[in-house]
Amino acid sequence: MDRVSLITRTITPLFLSLAGFLLSLAAFANDSHRTGKSTEANTASQLERDRIVQNAAQMVTQGREIFRFDSFGDEQFWSDALQLHKAIEGERFGGIGNGLTPQQALDLGLKVDVEALPGSVVQQLEQGAVDLSDVAVTLALIKQDAVLGVKGTFNSDGSLKSVGLTCALCHSTVNDSLAPGVGERLDGWANHDLNVGAIIALAPNLQPIVDLLRIVHPDITDSQVRDVLQSWGPGKFDAQLLLDGKAFTPEGKPAATLIPDAFGLAGYNQHAWTGDWGTVTYWNAFVAVLELRGVGTFFDPRLDDADKFPIAAAKEFGHISVDPKEDQVTPKLPALHFFQLALPAPKPKAGVDFDAGAAERGSELFGGKARCGSCHVEPLWTEPGWNLHTPDEMRIDGFQANRAPGDAYKTMNLAGIFVRERGLFMRPENKGRFYHDGRFKTLLDVVDSYDARFDLGLSNQEKRDVVEYLKSL
Repeated sequence: MDRVSLITRTITPLFLSLAGFLLSLAAFANDSHRTGKSTEANTASQLERDRIVQNAAQMVTQGREIFRFDSFGDEQFWSDALQLHKAIEGERFGGIGNGLTPQQALDLGLKVDVEALPGSVVQQLEQGAVDLSDVAVTLALIKQDAVLGVKGTFNSDGSLKSVGLTCALCHSTVNDSLAPGVGERLDGWANHDLNVGAIIALAPNLQPIVDLLRIVHPDITDSQVRDVLQSWGPGKFDAQLLLDGKAFTPEGKPAATLIPDAFGLAGYNQHAWTGDWGTVTYWNAFVAVLELRGVGTFFDPRLDDADKFPIAAAKEFGHISVDPKEDQVTPKLPALHFFQLALPAPKPKAGVDFDAGAAERGSELFGGKARCGSCHVEPLWTEPGWNLHTPDEMRIDGFQANRAPGDAYKTMNLAGIFVRERGLFMRPENKGRFYHDGRFKTLLDVVDSYDARFDLGLSNQEKRDVVEYLKSL
């Protein structure tokens, strides 16, 4: 499906909603006329509301385009500095090494949008006639914008000129409708198969990352940096590594955290695993400029704290400024924010995703004996207002919390959590994994932990009922 069709699919339902809205307005106008209210005032109100709905449709459409396809100019880092595009295309196309085959890309957790492919290619994939060991196929997929989150620019001879990364790399997956890793886009669903560290480790030149880490670890080598990246594993990313240089926990485990979902974000305050980083639009600016290394302005003087953020303080990451005419991030933040807030959480089905009877019993426990509802407030499933808690309040370690400005953890929003419990559209080995670092394999493990930490006194049956209720959210 081409870009125009994708836009049409988004905007059509919105304008259908607009039509229904206008019918309601017409009925209201008739009622108002009967009660003697001004027709002119109703018409003005209708026009005003029309503009609001039209603006909403435009913002969602623009935001989705940005989320899926905009690299924010980060080619300057991934290609100009790290030369990642050379590793992808391989020496056959003027790059370095063997290149990245489609099968290797799928093994790394990269996903392919079937709707971006020509019908002939879809038929070949269905028949198993596509050579998944041919780097040329990888390049063709990138050229068609079919590889989620990977934006390629090509030379006239078909070789990669540069490659950039977008929001969709980590925060979208596919529904496997054609094959594992190949299907229709699921915007906002975290890609729990994506091995971000291993992808970065493909880059021929990691010296820019090595140089940053040497601010904290003067003797660190290229090989050691690659080992750190390889340690993250599928579905994880360390957003603070190039701020504080902490690659591992005190116990020696990788410091990377799970990639969070980008759906169901509307209505509450803090959005990162830890606080107090800020709202959705803060994090978008943070990621676009400091993580993806796009061309934009970013300001946060809290990063001047050399004790907490030694790398960020030394490099003045909290004071990045570019000419507004060159800024490829700031103008896009409003529409990107609007789109993300519009992404709904997936809805589970009774009898398929959860047991309805057990979930009903679990609902009573959730708001009662299990005390979950004291923080996970329905229907946001986090606190309206200040949704942060200290490690002492949570009765867990503070390593990850203390890497953030607020030294706290966010109350996790729970909508759509059944996706991970069931392992939908991810490899079986990557299913589950709850909490910021995935320390709990299943939801029952989570409930067991809370029962022990807070002396809840739940029976085994009650724990299972709470799990079924969580799966129903």
